[in-house]
Amino acid sequence: MSLADLHAAWAWVVVIANGLAGLWALAAWRVDVLRIRWLWWFTAAAQVTVFVQAGLGVGLVAGQGREAPQFHTFYGFVAIIAIGIIYSYRQQMRHQQHLLYGLGELFVMGLAIRALYFLPF
Repeated sequence: MSLADLHAAWAWVVVIANGLAGLWALAAWRVDVLRIRWLWWFTAAAQVTVFVQAGLGVGLVAGQGREAPQFHTFYGFVAIIAIGIIYSYRQQMRHQQHLLYGLGELFVMGLAIRALYFLPF
């Protein structure tokens, strides 16, 4: 499997993982029994998928000299910035963290979907 194929396949891991994390967090906002420690581990893992995807993209551009579509790169880096913003608001919204992470992870999923739209394949 080439790096480009891995980058394309991993994009779906990013979309699905962040979507599931967002849905779980929103459900936990309403249903107390879903507020378990594994939610935060899964959310962190979903966020890490974004950084792995960015690293794969950098490997394609810097390591293999490929040219990425302009908005594809933009949406990827906005997703990273969004994760930082979500994390920075966790203390201010400590009483609504499930809502923050639920909506935030769905936003990151949407950015990943938009980045997919700009892929050349």
